[in-house]
Amino acid sequence: MSRSVRVVWDDALTSYDFGPGHPLAPVRVELTMALARELGVLDAVEMTGCAPATDDELALVHTRDYIEAVRRVSATGRPDLLHGLGTEDNPAFTGVHEASALITGASLAAARAVWTGEAEHAVNVAGGLHHAMPSAASGFCVYNDPAVAIAWLLAQGATRVAYVDVDVHHGDGVQAAFYDDPRVLTVSLHESPQTLFPGTGFPGETGAEGTAVNVALPAGCGDGGWLRAFHAVVPPLLREFAPEILVTQHGCDSHALDPLAHLMLSLDGQRTAYAALHELAHETAGGRWVVTGGGGYELVQVVPRAWTHLISEVAGRPLDPATATPPEWRRMTKERTGQTAPLTLTDGRKPEFADFSAGYDPADPIDRAVMATRKAVFPLHGLDPLP
Repeated sequence: MSRSVRVVWDDALTSYDFGPGHPLAPVRVELTMALARELGVLDAVEMTGCAPATDDELALVHTRDYIEAVRRVSATGRPDLLHGLGTEDNPAFTGVHEASALITGASLAAARAVWTGEAEHAVNVAGGLHHAMPSAASGFCVYNDPAVAIAWLLAQGATRVAYVDVDVHHGDGVQAAFYDDPRVLTVSLHESPQTLFPGTGFPGETGAEGTAVNVALPAGCGDGGWLRAFHAVVPPLLREFAPEILVTQHGCDSHALDPLAHLMLSLDGQRTAYAALHELAHETAGGRWVVTGGGGYELVQVVPRAWTHLISEVAGRPLDPATATPPEWRRMTKERTGQTAPLTLTDGRKPEFADFSAGYDPADPIDRAVMATRKAVFPLHGLDPLP
């Protein structure tokens, strides 16, 4: 399906490191790239480096005062709690500005490649730091690279950008950046804010002209329910909105093994979602697709396999789920983490779902979540909320 695919990578992207014991351990992206390399996935793409985002680029979303605050913390390592730096979620560390600006620069490089036509798809698996706010760090995120990439696209003349976020946590920072901007459709599927950080992402948060869309799924939702909700909401809205470019965030913390959340997806369900978004990029955005990573805190069993599937899907060469993990990668994983690596790329599931068009069950909590979203935003797009 894909004519040209770019993967943005620099080993220095692993310098975004909040220290030992922090859930957002950079080894997760290190192991992802190693697994993708061992399996030959990276042979099918163009690998490119990146430069750190400039202050002017960061200021497309973040305040100048905040950027200066991050620079001060970066130079001294001293906390700045007023700007959310030095908390348990976002510990202060020397070099934080440089590390965060490089991740943002990688997402900008991906957006630039797609916007200029150098690549049809581009991916930055180290990105997806969707919680950062204009003047504060939040939820492990210092600079909001997806929001900066979208703002850059708008500055280049884009008039319709769609953002779909499948992280288990609400994409609050990206939503906040464009809440009153009808040029940007933000769609987030996440665990209900009643049970999970950041406590936002209710269906009634609809933004300008219904361009903020939130699907708040109940704890315990698995592959079938999640895919049912996705297909009930995302394809109709993307088809109606007709974006010039699609930006997606692929936090894999919706997995059943993730230690910080309560959804129950499998790798196979996540892989199915990647394929659906790939198809929608071609159907609704002319194939122009910018892809980032995101959350994911099961560092060995989930993140490397999920995002290797993601890169292979973006490349148009999806891997067979039964593919064995390479022995060299398993040895590396043991050396780097002390954990035993998985043997294959599958959880052994075959995700299936009942399409929402056949009708909904008002007694089912997933169907109630879907209907709450459809009722809140579908009429604003000229769509019928009923199946």
